[in-house]
Amino acid sequence: MRLRITPQDTSFYDLFAALARLLVEGADLLAELLGAADADDRDKLAERLREAEHRADEATHELMKRVNSTFVTPFDREDIYALAAGLDDCMDHMEEAGDLVVLYRLEQLPDATADLVQVLQRCAELTAAAMPRLRSMKDLTDFWVEINRLENQADRAHRRLLADLFDGSGDAMYVLKAKDVVEALEAAADAFESVANTVEQIAIKES
Repeated sequence: MRLRITPQDTSFYDLFAALARLLVEGADLLAELLGAADADDRDKLAERLREAEHRADEATHELMKRVNSTFVTPFDREDIYALAAGLDDCMDHMEEAGDLVVLYRLEQLPDATADLVQVLQRCAELTAAAMPRLRSMKDLTDFWVEINRLENQADRAHRRLLADLFDGSGDAMYVLKAKDVVEALEAAADAFESVANTVEQIAIKES
């Protein structure tokens, strides 16, 4: 274990935890939005999702500023940058998916889309639960193992969705619009896996 001879700024842990909690909010709003039957409801939920994404941006910027103004950080600066950017990417892709649904005026998506969104909700919950454990660097292995399993599940759902969309029976314009939403959801799942990989790297370095 590496020894620290100067005090660390522990507010980083609180900022990571706050940012991860926003991911839970974002994933739940996305699930509501995709399940909403009324266009007005979708518009309102998309606006709330944009607000959550904006708060996530602010939290990310605060983390970046804190890194640049702190002499001793709790772990390597490049890892703090990578983790903050990765968490922000998760929110960005979820917000993109919700925004596309509204912009494209998609009233419905393939049923299997719900499976992909449920994966994102679970990834967000696990990530929010893991961030406070960065303080001790304990009990994190199950986090990145489970996120990896969920990302594999998302990959399978993604392939199934694309197969359904391109089976030749749907309207071409609808297919292209729905594909964009599905790709944004898959990108969000990939981003959660990237966060888990970053946490694993940090834990290995700090052990």
